[in-house]
Amino acid sequence: SILCHFACGGVATLYRSMRLALHDILSRLGRVAMLDIRIDDLTGEQTRSLLALHLAGMHASSPPDAVFALDLSGLQSPDVTVWTAWSADRVAAIGALKLLGGGTAEVKSMRTHPDFLRMGAAAAILDTIIQAAKAKGVRHLSLETGMGPAFEPAIALYHRRGFVDGGPFGAYADNGFSRFMHLDLDAPPR
Repeated sequence: SILCHFACGGVATLYRSMRLALHDILSRLGRVAMLDIRIDDLTGEQTRSLLALHLAGMHASSPPDAVFALDLSGLQSPDVTVWTAWSADRVAAIGALKLLGGGTAEVKSMRTHPDFLRMGAAAAILDTIIQAAKAKGVRHLSLETGMGPAFEPAIALYHRRGFVDGGPFGAYADNGFSRFMHLDLDAPPR
């Protein structure tokens, strides 16, 4: 009958769609497992290109007086360690840890290459930064980010890792755009 043909065809289409979605999820998980996290000396063209994309994005998404992204020279400071996540021969994400002294540090320059969005690259970098901070004796990890749609995926990741909203830290001041988040590394895991 026509009803059976339509219903059976709908089930087959649904099955194919679910199979494709599962394949996509498994391939993304495979990419995450294949990431190689490395300390980066900032000399590679891919790293520099991703940093340029990061700076351009911050300037495009933030008021001029609320862009605190470090440029190349700022990231080359001795108190900053930079990591990149590599998938085969491509940079998937970047992030940095800036030691502030007194058991505090800041997450800086988190950016995922557009080809690797929502594949776990930023989470892998952030987890590396958190573990490195703990290993260096950091007790309080903070970050400054912006507000609005461009920043929402990063904010969601920070919340998933236990960061909470709070006030300005270090040399930052309230500017009506910046959002300050903090993670107590001495606290028991949630």
